[in-house]
Amino acid sequence: MLRYAIIFLIVAIIAAALGFGGIAGFAIYLAYGAAVIFVILLVLHLLGVKTGV
Repeated sequence: MLRYAIIFLIVAIIAAALGFGGIAGFAIYLAYGAAVIFVILLVLHLLGVKTGV
């Protein structure tokens, strides 16, 4: 998930530099979502919660 967050962040920076504001905004939205999921899974892992997967 962290990899996806970083990829979407890079895409957003490139899109913003090229003037594609809508694409940049959407890429930031996806990067934020992937980062939030990553943090939630990290906390669950550190707490030792079994997810059943």
